[in-house]
Amino acid sequence: MRLPLNQRVAILLHEGIKGTRGKTGLSLLRYSEAPIVVAIDRECPGQSLPELTGIRRDVPIVASVSAALEYKPQVLVIGIAPLGGVLPDDYWHDIKDALAAGMSLVNGLHVPLSTIPDLKALLKPGQMIWDVRKEPPNLSVATAMARTLPCRRVLTVGTDMAVGKMSTSLELHWASKLRGWRSKFLPTGQTGLMLEGDGIPLDAVRVDFAAGAVEQMVMRYGKNYDILHIEGQGSLLHPSSTATLPLIRGSQPTQMILVHRAGQTEVADGIPIPPLIDVVKLYETVASAGGAYPKVPVAAIALNTRQFSEAEAKAAIAQTEAETGLPCTDPIRFGADKLLDAVMQN
Repeated sequence: MRLPLNQRVAILLHEGIKGTRGKTGLSLLRYSEAPIVVAIDRECPGQSLPELTGIRRDVPIVASVSAALEYKPQVLVIGIAPLGGVLPDDYWHDIKDALAAGMSLVNGLHVPLSTIPDLKALLKPGQMIWDVRKEPPNLSVATAMARTLPCRRVLTVGTDMAVGKMSTSLELHWASKLRGWRSKFLPTGQTGLMLEGDGIPLDAVRVDFAAGAVEQMVMRYGKNYDILHIEGQGSLLHPSSTATLPLIRGSQPTQMILVHRAGQTEVADGIPIPPLIDVVKLYETVASAGGAYPKVPVAAIALNTRQFSEAEAKAAIAQTEAETGLPCTDPIRFGADKLLDAVMQN
């Protein structure tokens, strides 16, 4: 299943357009082919989405679902990704208004909504609630079989959560296709699943089967493509992240791309981000497990410069390259070709 391409979509994004928790909605606005007709954010109604975000999609912003009905949406997507994936209390009113108005609902949060009686009672024929985060069936444990595949397997890893790993993988995927390669983007989170349809919601998978779920997905596609771009999750630096290691073990990557938000110095609760060259060494050491697995290089660094001016972004990129000795760019701002060149040279 994926976000419907034949239905008009509204994205619920309160405090998400300017804030840090709107990555699902903003990614859909940037990448989805679905007809998104309105964004809902009480913080900035009437303002310009392109001016606020740099996303080249001129979608109107309104303050509520009631105001969004003017644009005749048929589907409401919950566009925030708060820490822990819990629905904020002040979202319930908008969700009920949407269902009462005849809209279907796409929910990427951990809390399942399709089983809540009050919401089910509002559904009419033709309406549905899609809870994206559901564990796939028929899972098994990992066996490191992905290392036998002939294709390149490029995994994005991060210094923190929500720094742009999915966007980097998508940009790499499209750059690969432009070069005529057989490329596949493999989603591992709710936003990627809404975009692509296939993939796995990794943080909904029981931890014993997480690496196995990744392995199954990679094995399913690895023999039919030249290059797989595997969406990263979490960070080895973050105290609440459990997804990164299963991604490494399950995908057996041939290269990694480290993603970092320019200027960020800490993760949760004041935990410092080490110098990037040390983070590179950390990921390479974990990926090889001290020699138990083949060496996996961090081929390049993707720098998220969203909050910087273009001049500041270029300076930050140059500084990162000087400090790490690795190619670096912001793939959203300047394209992913430099990153892809680095992948092909490793």
